[in-house]
Amino acid sequence: MTTAALGSAGAWTGAAAQAQAASAGKPVILVLGDSLSAEYGLKRGEGWVPLLEKRLAQQKIAASVVNASISGDTSSGGRARFPALLAQHKPSHVVLELGANDALRGLPLSNTEDNLLQITKAAQAAGARVLIVGIQVPPNYGGDYTRRFEAVFAKVAGATKSALVPFLLKGVADAPDAMTLFQSDRIHPTAAAQPQILDNVWPELRKLLPK
Repeated sequence: MTTAALGSAGAWTGAAAQAQAASAGKPVILVLGDSLSAEYGLKRGEGWVPLLEKRLAQQKIAASVVNASISGDTSSGGRARFPALLAQHKPSHVVLELGANDALRGLPLSNTEDNLLQITKAAQAAGARVLIVGIQVPPNYGGDYTRRFEAVFAKVAGATKSALVPFLLKGVADAPDAMTLFQSDRIHPTAAAQPQILDNVWPELRKLLPK
């Protein structure tokens, strides 16, 4: 994943609107992710996070969405940024989508697990409900590493009793026409893949939101 930062916290939601939502008791959903959530290589509004905003509006769910995703971010980077994001946005829900860049950089899985665990615990201590979003690495990483990396997300979710999306790119990376759903770098999904990505996240996130 590229290290270019394509956005900042609150890129799609103004601070005033977030504060108003929080004071009104409306959910504030903070997405803490990397380029898979930061619209890398896409036009503004095409990514799954802005599509989430549209779905919430269509279903008349009064919630504010803060996209704090930065391309190239690792779990350690997210952990370092998270306290300030908690203080600024006071989220009721946190969607945690980090870890892919840890694998690409060959970082120890124990570090990834600990970072995700500490982010989740911090969110829960602040009163937020957490949805952990898993990712998988290609088979060329080796069967053992692939299995252990995939297990990190379920392990953290189980330890913290958090919700889990096992694989963000289900129906995209494993689709029969998968290569048509990725940009030329073969890493980042195209705009056409974003609705499927949202459909992977939505069922678990909806369970956490008010009825």
